[in-house]
Amino acid sequence: MVDLAFGATAMASIFAIVDPLGVVPFFSILTEDMDAAQKQNIISKACLTATITLGVFAVFGQWIFAGFGFTIPAFRIAGGIVLFGVAFEMLRGERSRTRLTQQEREETLERDEVAVVPLGIPLLAGPGAITTVMILMSSPATAPEDKLFVFAGILASVLATYILLHNADRIFRRIGRAGTRAVGRVMGLLIAAIAVQFVIDGILEVARTHGVLLS
Repeated sequence: MVDLAFGATAMASIFAIVDPLGVVPFFSILTEDMDAAQKQNIISKACLTATITLGVFAVFGQWIFAGFGFTIPAFRIAGGIVLFGVAFEMLRGERSRTRLTQQEREETLERDEVAVVPLGIPLLAGPGAITTVMILMSSPATAPEDKLFVFAGILASVLATYILLHNADRIFRRIGRAGTRAVGRVMGLLIAAIAVQFVIDGILEVARTHGVLLS
């Protein structure tokens, strides 16, 4: 039986951490001197880059665990801490430094090609998003078919990004920087709750593995 609760959580988590609306002001600034055709090309490349990146980590995350000797609970706890750091900066109205450094901001203003870096990676498919899809795919409590929700979440987030970036100039003029920051804070609160749950789940799994808790 399909676990709709897991599906809703997975899709909401991925959508929140990808944060399509939060990329709008960066896209508007980085492409302000480009014509409509150039902007469309960048939107398509950025969305494709994010989809491939998150899809690869979703599919091969298990092998990455095995190759580096990670345990799922350890990665879950570490991922929760990373996500909480992202959420904390979003709640303060800042774009996470794990996604885009000050040096990268300055360098990308001089580049013609911004679709892959920084729009595709790390603004869309950043460490937080990669961590989220890997943890969701490694969840032992879900059936294989339920994990299709992870890919649905990736596709839904990228599709929303495509639509928002296609209308970025209109949106940015309408809501302004203040509106974008307000939405970012709401997303930050949701991500913080998800991060705390990841840490709790990881600690409980470690405790069960070592026999600290009774089944």
